[in-house]
Amino acid sequence: MDSADDENLRGQAEIWKYMFRFVDSMALRCVVELRIPDIINSHGGPITLAQIVSSIPEASSPDISCLARIMRFLVRRNIFTAHHPSNGSEDITLYGLTHLSRWLLTCEQTLAPMLLWQTDPTLMTPMHYFSGCVKGGGVPFEKAHGRGMFAFMSENEEFGKACNDAMECTARIILKEILSDSQCGDHVFGCLGSLIDVGGGTGGALSEIVKSYPHIKGINFDLPHVVSKAPVYAGVSHVAGDMFESIPSADAVFMKWIMHDWMDEDCVKILKNCRKAVPEKSGKVIIVDVVLDLKGNGLFDDMGLILDLLMAAHSLGGKERTEKEWKKILKEGGFSCYKIIRISTFLSIIEAYPE
Repeated sequence: MDSADDENLRGQAEIWKYMFRFVDSMALRCVVELRIPDIINSHGGPITLAQIVSSIPEASSPDISCLARIMRFLVRRNIFTAHHPSNGSEDITLYGLTHLSRWLLTCEQTLAPMLLWQTDPTLMTPMHYFSGCVKGGGVPFEKAHGRGMFAFMSENEEFGKACNDAMECTARIILKEILSDSQCGDHVFGCLGSLIDVGGGTGGALSEIVKSYPHIKGINFDLPHVVSKAPVYAGVSHVAGDMFESIPSADAVFMKWIMHDWMDEDCVKILKNCRKAVPEKSGKVIIVDVVLDLKGNGLFDDMGLILDLLMAAHSLGGKERTEKEWKKILKEGGFSCYKIIRISTFLSIIEAYPE
């Protein structure tokens, strides 16, 4: 086979893989819904399919052969391990966890809630409206569901809870990266007396910050239907409101994964309200969000472009931004000085000051 034929064949193979990549997502969703990583973990080591099935709640008539095929596929993907016991029994396969499936456990550092939310049919359906919106305009989510995502969440409690759970699980991961580096954490939060988390959901992220820096007075700020379900956290008060109208005063404003939901004009409006909320000279805004590197080949650089397409599907004007795009909206919003702190994930810290 000459090089042209080989390249053509490789191209075909790649398209086949892209075509069926949804199978990976749905197989992962299946094992998370069945809590298979938790079941294996609770046994303290690799176990058989029969042991897995016997621990699945409400499995009245389980199809072990179907599960075997799912597990075989995910072993191929390195989500699970598979090996035979040392006694040489070839008919018995023991399934264990890998460094990938440990991110699907029910624990503090988990991506399981985010996986369940992102593979929910509510978020998957808008992807089928992309081509129509390219031709005729509009937002895929609105085409699919008749209203915007935030309106949909306010009307659908279960979907809203799934969103909050997803945001909180990612917040714990991101904040661990920030707070475990004392130099980074002290620089960002150490000198603050008060901090308001704008769009803070039910307050989980802010509670982690206050736990590490107990001298900070934490204010969790979100829409009324969100904060009404927020639990009590030491050092955190919950305030209902709308960031487009006004933001309560604090030494600094914290926003994690908020700005990418909005078009530039809306972001500038939010930033102007942030500017009013913080002290004239010492105030700052701390944004944790994607900074696109279009030529990057790092571990997480693809994630920014993937998330950008999700924003195109789910929001009106929402997008991920390059540093140049961030600089523009920060300046228009009243924050002319900024610096970007890279952390070991797909998000960065953008620390911005009025002067």
